[in-house]
Amino acid sequence: MTDPALEQLVERLAEVSDLNATATLLFWDQRVMMPPGGSYARAEAVATIARLAQERFISEDVGKLLDELRGLEESSAYDSCEASLIRVTRRDYEKATRVPAELVGEIRRAAALAVAAWGPAREESDFEALRPHLETNLELKHRYVECFDTPEETYDLLLDDFEPNMKTAEVRAIFDQLRDELRPLLEEIADVGDVDDSFLTGEFDRAPPAGVSSAIPRAFGSTDAEWRLDETPHPFLASLGIGDIRFTTNYRRDDLSSIFATMQELGNGVYEWGVDRALARTPLGSGVSLGLHESQSRLWENLVGRSRSFWRCFYPRLQDAFPAKLGNVDEEAFYRAVNKVHPSLIRIDADEVTYNMHIILRFELEQELIEGRLAVKDLPDAWNARMSDYLGVEVPDDAQGVLQDMHWPGGGFGYFPTYSLGNVMSVQIWERAREDLGDLDERFERGEFGELREWLTEHLYRLGRKFTPQETIERVTGSRIDAEPYVRYLREKLAPQAV
Repeated sequence: MTDPALEQLVERLAEVSDLNATATLLFWDQRVMMPPGGSYARAEAVATIARLAQERFISEDVGKLLDELRGLEESSAYDSCEASLIRVTRRDYEKATRVPAELVGEIRRAAALAVAAWGPAREESDFEALRPHLETNLELKHRYVECFDTPEETYDLLLDDFEPNMKTAEVRAIFDQLRDELRPLLEEIADVGDVDDSFLTGEFDRAPPAGVSSAIPRAFGSTDAEWRLDETPHPFLASLGIGDIRFTTNYRRDDLSSIFATMQELGNGVYEWGVDRALARTPLGSGVSLGLHESQSRLWENLVGRSRSFWRCFYPRLQDAFPAKLGNVDEEAFYRAVNKVHPSLIRIDADEVTYNMHIILRFELEQELIEGRLAVKDLPDAWNARMSDYLGVEVPDDAQGVLQDMHWPGGGFGYFPTYSLGNVMSVQIWERAREDLGDLDERFERGEFGELREWLTEHLYRLGRKFTPQETIERVTGSRIDAEPYVRYLREKLAPQAV
């Protein structure tokens, strides 16, 4: 028989989950459907929902229920749903009770207003229009940090919101290894010579035709009954609950980047879709961390979507769609072009090697901002200087520089490192999957991705948040997060990259 206290806790957690899903729906609508004039009303609505969710979660009733359930947690198997639910909820509760509901509402209100201001500021390349919003977001983050005991590094508290239990020093060590390994690799590739990718730019239709744009999502597992695709300036995923996965992409007339942006968000969606449905409307019912989430976006976009075997299946369809541009370009030339390593301005367009330098740059700037070593007004200059230093790229305007991402307007300080952590973990997971499944290339050439998706669902997706991120990666791969397999993969695939 179910413990009455557990039943009460699950009921309360379901209410909180519903409120958070409503806030997510409001965010999705703001980015996809809402007219620009609704931004202030939307900010108030989001703030109200966030405050109510916080109040419901941090109430004394929840604390008392968790105390009553200590015996059940201790007597249950560690990996049982009951023990996991109580354990994870307690950690979330102990952290959440430090933060007043009013502050949570303020943070969400400010983020909604900043995101509304970000679009026009980016379009006009006007950093000054966004600067007051960023300053407000940063001031609110300082107030958030003050709610907690002093950590080893202030940034630890922001990182923990996206990658629980990981410390800034651990990320710094991984990123130092990536920087030390990847800078020489970039030089080796540059010394060999350029790769022709001229046929990837020019005049294309607004979007790849249905034969390509719908075939890839369906091959990865999306269905019309449970998935929705829209267009936004910045691609993102919103999972609103069982059977409601919404992702966006960004179509351009002058290149094919939307194909890869779509695959990246599909990877996030496949993860959320695969979480055990018995965990729905609880704190366990989502991906365990942003790093592991990004491991799946990068796995499906890069390890699958930039592989030779993938394009052996889909490239003929792309040629049929764009015969004037691609009809005389052979498969090998196309494969090399979509894997070209070349420093560029925009993170979401970056290749597999330089992408990490974009992330390291943001990671460093975020620490300087939160520690007061960098003022928001000086952020564009600091950004431009580091782009020149790390990638040898001169930034022509703020739209292609500090304004390119939505994360800081959205209050997501601490998010960026998870992208490169995801890169690292994606290869660890990929190698383990190939050990179990064997060579996947023949299956990919036939457009068959189900076995990989099912393996990932069984070993990773279905777990949701039952375990910590480190416990999860160890259960899936047998080891802690380790950059060496990722560096080895990049070298084997990309160096040397001959003409």
